[in-house]
Amino acid sequence: MKILIIGNMGYVGPGVVAQLRSTYPDAELVGFDIGYFANRLTGTEFIPEVKLSQQIFGDVRHFPAELLDGVDAVVYLAAISNDPMGAKYEEVTLDVNYRSCVRIARQAREAGVKSFVFASSCSMYGSADGEAKTENDSLNPLTAYARSKVFAEQELEPLATDGFTVTSLRFATACGKSNRLRLDLVLNDFVAGAVVAKEINILSDGTPWRPLINVLDMARAIEWAIGRDQTNGGQFLAVNTGSNQWNYQVKELAEAVGEIVPGCKVTVNQDAPPDKRSYKVNFDLYEQLAPDHQPIYDLKTSIEEIYKSLSEIGLKDPKFRESKYMRLKVLAGLQENGHLDDNLSWTW
Repeated sequence: MKILIIGNMGYVGPGVVAQLRSTYPDAELVGFDIGYFANRLTGTEFIPEVKLSQQIFGDVRHFPAELLDGVDAVVYLAAISNDPMGAKYEEVTLDVNYRSCVRIARQAREAGVKSFVFASSCSMYGSADGEAKTENDSLNPLTAYARSKVFAEQELEPLATDGFTVTSLRFATACGKSNRLRLDLVLNDFVAGAVVAKEINILSDGTPWRPLINVLDMARAIEWAIGRDQTNGGQFLAVNTGSNQWNYQVKELAEAVGEIVPGCKVTVNQDAPPDKRSYKVNFDLYEQLAPDHQPIYDLKTSIEEIYKSLSEIGLKDPKFRESKYMRLKVLAGLQENGHLDDNLSWTW
C-alpha cells in the first residue's frame, strides 16, 4: 500500500499521518507539502513527519506527476485554508484548493491510482436557514474558500470511474489539539481567549450555527475514505462529515468553554448585525456509510484538550491573534521578510 498525502504539514496533517501509520503500519506513506507551516510545532518532542516513509517539499501548482507512480491512494489536504486568507489571496486560493486539486486528480487517474480523497468543507452551504443541510441541498458559498471547494467538487465528480473512487469529505469546522496548532478556528480561538484574558468576546450576536469536528476524527474519516468500496457510496461520493450532536450555536460554544476554563467571562454583542455564515448540517449519510468511523470526540473533551495544550505551551500573550498560531499572520510575515512573493511562491 502506498499513500500520498498532499498538504500534510498543516493543522490536519499530523493527525492523518499518525492515523494512517497506525492503520497501515507497513504502508509506504509519502508527504508532499510546500512547507509554509513546517516549523509551527506545538506540544510534540518530534516532528510528525518521522512517521512518514518520505517527505517531499513542493508546490501543488507545479506538482511532478511522476510522484504518482505506484500510488494506491491520494489524500488532498492542500488548501489556503480559511476565509481571511481566501479574501486576501483569492486567486491563489482557487489555484491551490481547486485547479491544482482537479489537475492532480486527473493525473492520479491516469497513473492508476485507485482512491482519491478530497478534504472539502460544509462551509459551501453558506447562509442556510431552516433544516439541517443534507448533501442534496443547494450550495450557497459566501467566500473564496467555500467557492474553491464547490468548484473542485464539481470537476472531481466526472473524473470518477469504476477503477478510480473519489470521495469528497465535506468536513464540519475543525477544532481540537494538533502538533501544528491553529488558533484561527472558532472553538480554538475561544479557548485561547479564555486562557489569556479570562474572557470571550463574541463579536456576533452568538446565534449563528456551526457544525464542528475534532481534527483527529477528521483523520479517522480520511482513513475510511481511502478504503471505501464503490458499493458503499458510489464511484463519486460527496458526504457531510461530522456528527449531528456537534451542531452548535456560537454562544453555546463560548459558554461550554466558560464552564471549563476557570474564571472565564462570556460576553455577546447583542447589537451586532446578523452573521450570514450560519448553517446546521445533517450527517445522517456519513453515519449510515461509515458506522465504524463515527466521531469519538465530544465538545467537552475537545475543549479540555485544547486548554491542556495551551497551558503546556504557556500561552499568555493577549495578542495571540497576531502570533504564529494564526495562519494569515504566518504568511504575511513570510512575505514581509521576502521569503514569499505575491503569489505565495518561495523566492529562492
